[in-house]
Amino acid sequence: MAVLAVAAVALTATALLLGKASLSPPEVVATILGQGSAMSGFVVGELRLPRILTALVVGASLGVSGAVFQTALRNPLASPDIIGVTASASVAGIVSIVVFGLSGLALAAAVIAGALVAAAAMYLLAWRSGMDAYRLVLVGIGVAAICTGAISFVLTRGNITDAQIALVWLTGSLNSSSWAALVPVAICAAVIMVVIGALRRPLRLLELGDDPASALGVPVERTRVAAVATAVALAAVAVSTSGPLGFVALASGQIARRLLSTGSAGIAVSGFVGGVGLLAADLVAQFAWQSTALPTGVVTGIVGAPFLIWLLVRASRSRGA
Repeated sequence: MAVLAVAAVALTATALLLGKASLSPPEVVATILGQGSAMSGFVVGELRLPRILTALVVGASLGVSGAVFQTALRNPLASPDIIGVTASASVAGIVSIVVFGLSGLALAAAVIAGALVAAAAMYLLAWRSGMDAYRLVLVGIGVAAICTGAISFVLTRGNITDAQIALVWLTGSLNSSSWAALVPVAICAAVIMVVIGALRRPLRLLELGDDPASALGVPVERTRVAAVATAVALAAVAVSTSGPLGFVALASGQIARRLLSTGSAGIAVSGFVGGVGLLAADLVAQFAWQSTALPTGVVTGIVGAPFLIWLLVRASRSRGA
């Protein structure tokens, strides 16, 4: 975590310096201390700093959400983007933008509500005298496919201007970052993470299996329901701000697991990995191509898809061995 914190500071310093309005390190420091010019104050305080903090908060939220899913469901491939949570949130967001023209807090509320309703429906569909984790993953994959079709339908039937705005949001972007959008998201994420912190011990015991956890006094079903609900809410909060940034939640838990060299997904470390990873991806999206600033979701998808394929191949070889 200390190494990841240093990486976050280094990436933050880099992001504050880079851009069309080039600023030197002394100018950035002076601006942060309130002694900079009006121009540097606007660039740092209104453009760059909100985007940096949004990347850290959204990345940490997705990372923690993915780790909770993987721990509660005891499936290393479980994450909100794989099992349909972010796809459900995306449908709610696209309908809100294209059909109702919502934005800001209204859009965020619609996305969160849509994700929670869809997650409840998936949980009920996966219930058979108890919730089977693998059945929930399969149901979620089916729901994600349905959501993909619904998104395509809404985009093709909507106004072209609204569809363009929705498509950028759907790809995943931090371009609309601002203090007004960041503050409520950060507060919601902090509250949900406190709840997840209270579930940390029963979640670790749940990794042993349902029967051993129950023997150790863990209310298995209630713990799993609470964990999945909080993970869904955290993912929905992140998606409401930046759109569905693919593979951040999936990769963060996997990377944290390997950094720790233990069976635990490392929920706190997953949050650090998610924040640092998303900030790095945003820098690549902004500055890797000089003529074009890409949506951040393009970079996370390019990196995350091969990572998922590698995980699947590795899991297949392990079972074959």
